[in-house]
Amino acid sequence: MAAERLEHKVVSGVAWSFSEKLLSMVVQMVVSIIVARQLAPSDFGIMAIMTFFTSVSLAIVDSGFSQTLIRKQSPTDEEYRSVLGFNVVVSVVLYVLLLSVAQPIATLYDAPIISDIAPVLFLVLPINSLCVVQTVMFTREFRFALLSKIVFLSSLVSGVVAVVMAIAGCGIWSLVAQRLLMMGIKAVAFWYIRRWRTSARFSWAALSAMAPFSLRLLATDLIASIYNNVAQLFIGKMHSTSALGYYAQAQKLKDLPVTSTVQAVQGVTYPALAKLQDDDKKLADGYLHIVRLLAFVLFPTMLGFVAIAPDMFMLLLGEKWMPTVPYFEILALSGIAYPLSVVSYNILKVRSDGRVILRLEIVKRVVQTAILAITIPRGVESVAWGMTAMALVEYVVNTAAALRYISVGVGRLFTALVPQLIVAAVMFGGLYLLEPYVTELGIVLRLLLDVVVGLALYLAGSYVLRIKALNVLFQMLRSMLKS
Repeated sequence: MAAERLEHKVVSGVAWSFSEKLLSMVVQMVVSIIVARQLAPSDFGIMAIMTFFTSVSLAIVDSGFSQTLIRKQSPTDEEYRSVLGFNVVVSVVLYVLLLSVAQPIATLYDAPIISDIAPVLFLVLPINSLCVVQTVMFTREFRFALLSKIVFLSSLVSGVVAVVMAIAGCGIWSLVAQRLLMMGIKAVAFWYIRRWRTSARFSWAALSAMAPFSLRLLATDLIASIYNNVAQLFIGKMHSTSALGYYAQAQKLKDLPVTSTVQAVQGVTYPALAKLQDDDKKLADGYLHIVRLLAFVLFPTMLGFVAIAPDMFMLLLGEKWMPTVPYFEILALSGIAYPLSVVSYNILKVRSDGRVILRLEIVKRVVQTAILAITIPRGVESVAWGMTAMALVEYVVNTAAALRYISVGVGRLFTALVPQLIVAAVMFGGLYLLEPYVTELGIVLRLLLDVVVGLALYLAGSYVLRIKALNVLFQMLRSMLKS
């Protein structure tokens, strides 16, 4: 009965989380389209540079303690209080440090606006530190419906403000306001709904007990955060902020479906897998269910984006952003492998003591250093191919390590993924063969026809091959509708 209740919570949680991510993705896509039409590519390039520093700093603020709290069977108030205090102090220190280097960064990239927006944008660090403990508590309690509503509300309000500011001519400040408001609304909502109070005191002993696993995760997340964004720094310096803007926009639009799906599944399944960490069979079955679901959603989505990218960009963003299309088509392929590597990474977080995670991260980043050294001097398109190759490397390395901790063989995993890849490839081939026959149609009609034909081909192929994820998807929809 306990296992059935957990499965129900997982399915319901994924349904709610995925619906929120889908709605948030639609909101963010609409916002991105409207704002991109108003702003220059160089504005997005500058924000990409700033994103490097905020992403790295956010990884340090969390320090892996939140993941440790989720993994623990019964965290104490003392542990929650200690993590909260640590996060707040570290975020303030990093905020001051980043302000001190804002002017040199502005000088390096010949972008004076950086020193103007830094004091405002970097406020996301202390604000985010106030959200960590509540997020952990809601996650452990599987209150994903509530989390989904809060995240969607913050996305909607911040997106509307960004659009209004962009139309009013506020330029890059509309992007700054969007990021700050999104984080601020979440923090206020979390503390209003869960007015957590405790008499427990800050304890270095509590942090020290969690530190070995947490700091290994910190090192891993920090390295990953640096390497995932470092190419942007070199593109902005060696090429131009406009070239970086095109690349960043391609990456952002690619990440909308990928990140939304990964966060929806990962946010729910990590605490669920943590609860199953002592049951090898259920953990293995859970892993396979997750990768099937991810593959079912993302394989056709990313290949479909590659097929319709030119028409999609022309219709939604206009001629100004057409240089983004080649980068987007390449980066979209990375969306096939990256989400699956994240699930394997979750298995390592659940089953290992963290040492293997850190060792693997070092190996992957040595490979990525070589890739960046080869691709960055050759141009932005080469960088995009390098990042796509790196996504495949990450999947192979993470999965090879994860399979050592669960009773899932390569053959079983192959059987779970390959049929869905075949169906997605058939769908892509069908759209490619359709292209010569629809060139005379209007762009809107072409896109609509591509979506309808692609969806029909994929669902029909999934039904013929009896893809298990199709039933899981229907189960999620029923669960969401009942709720």
